[in-house]
Amino acid sequence: MSRHRSSATWLALVYAALVLYASLYAQDPWRWPPGQPLGVLLLLPRSLHQSSFDIESNLLGYLPLGGLLTMAALRSGWRTGPALLMGVVFSAALSYGCEVLQQYVPGRVPALEDFAFNSAGAVAGAFLAWVLHGTGLVDRWQALRVRWFSGDAAFALVLLVLWPVGLLFPAPVPLGLGQVGERLREALASLLDVPWAAGLHELLAAPMVQDAPLHPLVEIVLVALGLLAPCFVAYAVVAPGWRRLVMVLGALLMAAVGMTLSTLLNFGPQHALSWLGPRALPGLLLGAVAAAAALQLSRRTVAGLGLMVLTGLVFGLAQAPNDPYFAESLQAWEQGRFVRF
Repeated sequence: MSRHRSSATWLALVYAALVLYASLYAQDPWRWPPGQPLGVLLLLPRSLHQSSFDIESNLLGYLPLGGLLTMAALRSGWRTGPALLMGVVFSAALSYGCEVLQQYVPGRVPALEDFAFNSAGAVAGAFLAWVLHGTGLVDRWQALRVRWFSGDAAFALVLLVLWPVGLLFPAPVPLGLGQVGERLREALASLLDVPWAAGLHELLAAPMVQDAPLHPLVEIVLVALGLLAPCFVAYAVVAPGWRRLVMVLGALLMAAVGMTLSTLLNFGPQHALSWLGPRALPGLLLGAVAAAAALQLSRRTVAGLGLMVLTGLVFGLAQAPNDPYFAESLQAWEQGRFVRF
């Protein structure tokens, strides 16, 4: 079989990063387990109690990883045996490493049983990927992908799959992904003795955030840019024509589902549709009209416009004022809600 650049490769890397984040997230600084030599730490302890939730979450948590890794290997031309082995062994090694490192994380309890159930989930995922590949379902998807997308669409497809997942994270305005300046500044705070890091820290620490609320027109434009961003990513790998219109409709549907679920998780079911305020609907309409106007533009043109849209979105979100409700929901999400989800 010829080697194939599969989206499963990128999705497997992203999922592995999420597993690391969820497994090693700590609200307090890491510490060396008192009185424990390194050799003892490498031997995972037995668990005193395993609830049904622990078993199910450990099994299901690693099932997608084993499946994605195996599928990526199969789609890259690997033979069945090595592909299955790679999916299982890499997942099991990641699980073991996380369990060992959890002994340094306050509040986390590593267990040999967790490693066993994680590995079992990876085995199930690997064999599920093998079955899907063997039945020809993946080949049908590949045929559909060839008709709809260009040959270099693997990374763009991953971005499109992750976009609605990103909408679950609290945002200052609907569809407002890209508020990364403060996170970068916090990451650089520990590197202030490095000249380039100190300079970048000062740049990011500039007083960009305003106390006044965003102008209603600015917020409408930001919502429109938030919808245009995934549309232009899709346009860059889809030929001009009616298929791009399907991408716009899909983006509208995913935006509604993602924002509704995000609001539900953060503020409760009774407020699930509160994001549809007087500025969200005009912003969605403006974004849809602008996306429809670009249906016939070349891929190179929409790629350039996409960079401008993303730059405008990130810069505009940097002007968003500090909101106590947004800050509270963001803190609750980062300190456990995302990990549990």
